[in-house]
Amino acid sequence: MEPESVPQEITTLVGREVYSNNGVFVGEVEDIQLDVDQELVTGLALGEVNRELFDARVGKSNGVIIPYRWVRAVGDIVLVNDIVERLRQPDEEEAPA
Repeated sequence: MEPESVPQEITTLVGREVYSNNGVFVGEVEDIQLDVDQELVTGLALGEVNRELFDARVGKSNGVIIPYRWVRAVGDIVLVNDIVERLRQPDEEEAPA
């Protein structure tokens, strides 16, 4: 593999929308977290996050980093485990609308 092809492949993730397995919008990839020594992607930095999922945990922060091990598939969008949906506080899910 040519060295120049690796960064191009990684940068194609930037700008992709991230959804859970259940179709819930999670956020948009803004950056990639790398372990340079092991040459591995370790996380995805998301911006434009779904506030219903993350507000209780990140407050007014502009984004989150999710572990790359949560990624299930990469295509036109990035699919992640539905574990991100469980980040919501239980009382928020049960609160009347």
